[in-house]
Amino acid sequence: MNAPETLTIPSVKDRVSAEEWQARVDLAACYRLVANFGWSDLIFTHITARVPGTEDQFLINPYGLMFDEITASSLVKIDLDGNKLDESPFPVNPAGFTIHSAIHSARHDAQCVLHVHSINGVAVSAQKNGLLPISQQSIFVLSSLAYHDYEGVALNAEEKPRLVADLGEKNYLMLRNHGLLTLGKTVADAFVNMYVFEAACMIQIRAQSGGGDLIPIPPEIVNGAKKQAKTVTKSQGGMLAWPGLLRRLDRIDPSYRT
Repeated sequence: MNAPETLTIPSVKDRVSAEEWQARVDLAACYRLVANFGWSDLIFTHITARVPGTEDQFLINPYGLMFDEITASSLVKIDLDGNKLDESPFPVNPAGFTIHSAIHSARHDAQCVLHVHSINGVAVSAQKNGLLPISQQSIFVLSSLAYHDYEGVALNAEEKPRLVADLGEKNYLMLRNHGLLTLGKTVADAFVNMYVFEAACMIQIRAQSGGGDLIPIPPEIVNGAKKQAKTVTKSQGGMLAWPGLLRRLDRIDPSYRT
């Protein structure tokens, strides 16, 4: 048997700004967390973060690395045309480039875009009625949820304007027959949004499997969810939970910081 390959990736910490390095650490942490929560679909999903201080550069995963292998230095910096802006032996997921470049170009408030093919998320995305208002988690998603119909693997640049139009100003996007996508002003916001989105889908699938009648939450409660969310997170958004999530990662394996 062949010996397992050992990845040796030189640090780029001294070659980037302090702000970019922090963005790299946060994004690498997000990839590790997605792996830990079981949402990664091997190597076939993607998360991007805008390089601080730029409008046309963002960081994405090195295509071919498992999410629990990704480090701050291994992330690939590309522009909105998909060109690599630094030396990297790794390619970029072409579908990741199509989806994320479209959103980053249109939504300048989105510092991070997170896309997964979680089992529960795909299952709900295949349901005609989409996400149902049947859980506390669902009301936060429904207060800012959009849908985009499936057009095949996202390789066609012509899909970009339709994707952007469907997303609008929402922060949650259900890609029909495909998966889930969240936006955030920070990596932390995008991750916590995805945690809530996936939890709402998981609850829906389990509730439906019981075969009984489901109790819908009244529309007026759903409409008040944004205000309630600010109270729950003390207006800190995902940053309220983020330090604890990083401590968890540091206990498991702090190599994402390298």
